[in-house]
Amino acid sequence: MEFKDYYAVLGVAPDADAKTIKTAYRRLARKYHPDVNKEAGAEEHFKEIAEAYEVLGDPQKRAEYDELRRYGSRGQRFEPPPGWRGGAGDFEDLRRSGDFDFSEFFESLFGAGRGAGGQARSRRGRDLEVELPLFLEETLGNEAKPVTITVPRYAADGRRLGEQQKSLNVKIPRGVLDGERIRVKGQGAPGIGGGPAGDLYLVIRFVPHPLFEVDGHDLLLTVPLAPWEAALGTRIEVPTLDGRIQLSVPANSQTGQRLRIRGKGLATRHGGHGDLYALLKVVMPPGSDARSRELWTQLAGQAAFDPRSNWRRQA
Repeated sequence: MEFKDYYAVLGVAPDADAKTIKTAYRRLARKYHPDVNKEAGAEEHFKEIAEAYEVLGDPQKRAEYDELRRYGSRGQRFEPPPGWRGGAGDFEDLRRSGDFDFSEFFESLFGAGRGAGGQARSRRGRDLEVELPLFLEETLGNEAKPVTITVPRYAADGRRLGEQQKSLNVKIPRGVLDGERIRVKGQGAPGIGGGPAGDLYLVIRFVPHPLFEVDGHDLLLTVPLAPWEAALGTRIEVPTLDGRIQLSVPANSQTGQRLRIRGKGLATRHGGHGDLYALLKVVMPPGSDARSRELWTQLAGQAAFDPRSNWRRQA
């Protein structure tokens, strides 16, 4: 049988990461999809691209393929390594039968081989991974979040019949952070031949907030202050994720100064919360009239303050 180089099919290097492989697959699939490309051979090329991604897009399948790839090269007759046994069937039996090309061999290798009565050999379904956007406010509650994923459909003999959507409600664990993976057992791709379903992994992605920045379980809020508020001190109302609170700003506050507001950050795993830090920023008024400029001039003369005096000492 002829060896197929799936990396060459997708036009990626053998050490390409998962994102590069996925990007290449999507680009080629759009280009050669039968509904878009009516040229001769486009449909077969599309199937080859889909087959390549079916293998390289799955970490376990890719690892097995990389092991086999050491013993074959593109366009040459493939001979399995001594003692090699496929993951779902007997490679030697397939090779001796002469009824399979390499693609069907891989179909059998990765679990779609036929057993007695035309049934597929039992194989666990693939694990799936999807990103789950999460608003910061949603991390404070205990409500389940609706999630819709796309999973493959298989016939009894293991043939892939396409895809279908699957909806479920997932309770997000308390204290999750951006980039964290949540395992939902048994909610991945369905098994083949009666095998168990794979798992679903949800990768948490915090939706950027218009006011708050995230630092672990802490939040950072930039608080604009008028010059007189910073100089004299004031009490202002500031937003939090669960409402507004009063914040006391001490006199003589400076831009860049941080005020800690305990327990107003994100929820933690052990029942507590992180903190909210108010980052002070002195903001000048957009404009001033003659009277305002006069007052600023009087203040400048009375204060006799040089904010750059340390430059002379360091020169």
